[in-house]
Amino acid sequence: MSSERLAAIARRIQKLLSPKETQLRDQNSAELQHLVQMEGRYRGLLEAAPDAMIVVDQSGEIVLLNVQAEKQFGYHRDELLGQQVTNIIPHGFAERLIADGERTAAEALAQQIGTGIELDALRKDGSRFPIEIMLSPLESADGVLVTAAIRDISARRESEAKYRGLLEAAPDAMVVVDQSGEIVLLNAQAEKQFGYHRDELLGQKITNIIPEGFAERIIADDLRSIADALAQQIGTGIELNALRKDGSEFPIEIMLSPLENADGILVTAAIRDITVRRESEAKYRGLLEAAPDAMVVVDQSGEIVLLNAQAENQFGYHRDELLGQKMTNIIPEGFAERIIADALRSTEDALAQQIGTGIELNALRKDGSAFPIEIMLSPLRNADGILVTAAIRNITVRKKAEAHLLDKVEELNRSNEELEQFAYIASHDLQEPLRMVASYTQLIARRYKGKLDSDADEFIDFAVDGAKRMQRLIQDLLAYSRVGTQGKSMVNISSEAALQLAIRNLAGSIRASGALVTYGSLPFICADEMQLTQLFQNLVGNAIKYQKPGIPEIHISAVCSGGSKWMFSVKDNGLGIEPQYFDRIFGMFQRLHKREEFEGTGIGLAICKKIVERHGGAITVESQPGEGSTFHFALRETKGSPKGAV
Repeated sequence: MSSERLAAIARRIQKLLSPKETQLRDQNSAELQHLVQMEGRYRGLLEAAPDAMIVVDQSGEIVLLNVQAEKQFGYHRDELLGQQVTNIIPHGFAERLIADGERTAAEALAQQIGTGIELDALRKDGSRFPIEIMLSPLESADGVLVTAAIRDISARRESEAKYRGLLEAAPDAMVVVDQSGEIVLLNAQAEKQFGYHRDELLGQKITNIIPEGFAERIIADDLRSIADALAQQIGTGIELNALRKDGSEFPIEIMLSPLENADGILVTAAIRDITVRRESEAKYRGLLEAAPDAMVVVDQSGEIVLLNAQAENQFGYHRDELLGQKMTNIIPEGFAERIIADALRSTEDALAQQIGTGIELNALRKDGSAFPIEIMLSPLRNADGILVTAAIRNITVRKKAEAHLLDKVEELNRSNEELEQFAYIASHDLQEPLRMVASYTQLIARRYKGKLDSDADEFIDFAVDGAKRMQRLIQDLLAYSRVGTQGKSMVNISSEAALQLAIRNLAGSIRASGALVTYGSLPFICADEMQLTQLFQNLVGNAIKYQKPGIPEIHISAVCSGGSKWMFSVKDNGLGIEPQYFDRIFGMFQRLHKREEFEGTGIGLAICKKIVERHGGAITVESQPGEGSTFHFALRETKGSPKGAV
């Protein structure tokens, strides 16, 4: 560096000092030494700074810079000293320092102090890059100099560009707010949602669009810092009311998150218009209130989030006393356990096991009294996950009715058992005296028939016939009572074998009538073999008895009716039955024909009905007069045997 250049720099550096110190230039060497030390100390501070440091006079010339400035702008120090700052910061910086007709240089500078100014800078190679400048004044003999701390913010700009991209890509309105509550950034969704242009909101207070509830949550006070204030809201959906530019209000949900920057903590707010959700919730609340049962909505942790007036009435609480409380307060056991996830199942799996099932539990009123309830569960999805809606019905009356009915059923069963026992004993004990009456009546008929007058013979015939009919009636009554009292255990048997035994028992009737009895492939079933034989025997016997002129034709078949049931059919070509008598024919002592036309007591089909019911089935008939009849009954198949095996 030339001696002239060094002298010029020395003069400028001396001007950095106060006027008083400048006046010492002609004084003794000790004072000059102090001046050099002060100059060295200031240079040391500049060189130690992490940012580029440039000192500029009021004319815009660079009078001092540090190594970081050389690196950042790509110049050697000598190339910048004495040059205009516009060579490296073309626009925006020099204009801020120049006095004009309205302000002095000091006033111009005062407006910038402590403010980060973002501008574009120019390197020696002509490339541009973004910078942020912080200005501070420095008094000198020539007036106010300006020290500029310059930071390359290229990385920050790239980061901001990415962040802006994320904001614009977000489906919700996104607003970034500083600690003072001013909007510093927003996306297109926010413009649409609030009805403003972006420039109208930037720099404005968040209270302009969210009047209450938001700004208060991010402002520090005597009890908490800004970070603490924000931390209480992070990850929480906050429901507030927002204000559009046209003055209309709408409900929103806000999710807050912090964003660190050089100025401190900013707050990013994701804002969702929940008008539709509110309307849906209003409808849902309306449905809850209209429900005849108590309705309680519970979250996955078992807390009550919604209930209706019926729930208040049923449990004896005011609504506010239950909201936010655990479900176990009103249903101590059995409910919460059904909706809580564990190591073996998720919440959805836990709930799925209960959907559509009436669960009977005990509930607890506010006064401590317990009462029985039935619950029907259904899932309800929302932003927070799965909620559970429980329809709760007080079944106290039903339980009392069921208990009363159970008592009546037990009483009826005892009565039936006693009646069956009585019928069995009565019919069994009547056999002996009736046999004696029948024997002596028949003896009188053989000995005195034709020896008395015609009236006596007729009277004797009446007595003999009556005794025989009474014997048959008692025998049938005894058979009916034995179906329930002396039935054997159900075992795996061949239904075809039972039918063949019934046909052998009816061999005489079949030969006398010339009947043709056929059957298809019949399955193995679980039944009482003796009673199944009696069932076939009664149905085939009736088909032979109630026959129009001609040859009786009877066919027995079975088809699988689904599950573990077989549907048997006994079809004939007999007289047929009128539809109005279908139910009557299965009653005790019910006859459709005169005794002179067909023998019988009217108990046969009643016995068939009782046998089928004992086997867990039902017997029905299809028929038309003159076209025959088909009797249907279902029986369970045996386990482990192929369908249709005989």
